[in-house]
Amino acid sequence: MFKQLFISIFIGSITLVSCTKRVDANPLETILSSENHFIKRVMDSLSQHEVQIRYTQINRKSEAVFFTDFDFQVDKNNYFYPASTVKFPTVVTALEKINETDSLTVNTRFYIEGDTVETTFAKAVSEIFAISDNTANNRLIEFLGQDGVNNRMQQHGLVPIRISHRLSTPNADEITTKPLVIYLNDSTTATSSSIVNKIPNPLKVQKIEKGTGFYEDDSLHLGAFDFSLKNYYPIETQHSLLKRIIFPKAFSRENQFNLSEDQRMLLLEAMHTLPKSLGYDPVEYYDSYVKFLMFGDSTDPIPEHIKIYNKVGYAYGTLTDCAYIQDVKNNIDFMVTATILVNKDGVFNDNVYEYDEVGIPFLAQLGRELYQYELKRKR
Repeated sequence: MFKQLFISIFIGSITLVSCTKRVDANPLETILSSENHFIKRVMDSLSQHEVQIRYTQINRKSEAVFFTDFDFQVDKNNYFYPASTVKFPTVVTALEKINETDSLTVNTRFYIEGDTVETTFAKAVSEIFAISDNTANNRLIEFLGQDGVNNRMQQHGLVPIRISHRLSTPNADEITTKPLVIYLNDSTTATSSSIVNKIPNPLKVQKIEKGTGFYEDDSLHLGAFDFSLKNYYPIETQHSLLKRIIFPKAFSRENQFNLSEDQRMLLLEAMHTLPKSLGYDPVEYYDSYVKFLMFGDSTDPIPEHIKIYNKVGYAYGTLTDCAYIQDVKNNIDFMVTATILVNKDGVFNDNVYEYDEVGIPFLAQLGRELYQYELKRKR
């Protein structure tokens, strides 16, 4: 814990100046030409998998940090379903709203009107990153509203993004939020007002219709599945948010989130803490349960010297991981955000996806290849 706390404090305390540059030699091209089976079988049928990857090298000089980005097929106009990766901006914007509300802290107790489960904002953050809990995310959506997430992200220059629905709940598309019952002290509560959000318009991007069929109400429908009213959170925006949270002082004040240092440390701690450290069953919730890059295809413990600050998502055959990977023993760190579609039969909602056979092994090997590259890279 002390080492983790020190890392968080160190990251937040130094004064940073950044620039992002691109160079001609792209390490991703070499890595993706690997003969490794997990990489090769995806690259040999690349058109099926809609792979997008952004990898960032991190270099330092004195107290300045410099980013160098490398892309493979990254295109904000080519849609992929972001799944639970949208929980990351929901958490960050919720913490910012709490910081701007005098009556709230991360430890404030609350429940959603009509529900019986009492929680705190800090607990919701922990559950979201430890096991990607959908209910915890949806509680924060009731607190913010979909427009609240979108507007706060846009105010900090994080576009494009469109959060339009909750996750895995019957009222997912409801535009009016449920009130929160908030404990002001042990015996006094206050009820927040409902938020009425904008009705989402269909997205106008490429690959918004996918596949050859889909199941709805236990019936198979022939034709493409339409994602135009779903959440939209492309690689560029995911990766930019990660940079702002890990290295906030590398950005102008208007592009930083208004978080206290305690809030940011809470967030960083949640992002890399493993489920077993929070009391979850280590057999069901093994170390890499929600960490696909490098370790996703193994249930073995993650080495203690490697810290992964990340958020994954998987649904509708799409796997995504947005991660900052740090090796404190070898003094290396890098960022990678990657997505892959694994839906060989082209049918959505049939629960026949190649997550374990193709998608997670690809992401794990991609992470390992980048890690090995970083170990040898001259800084």
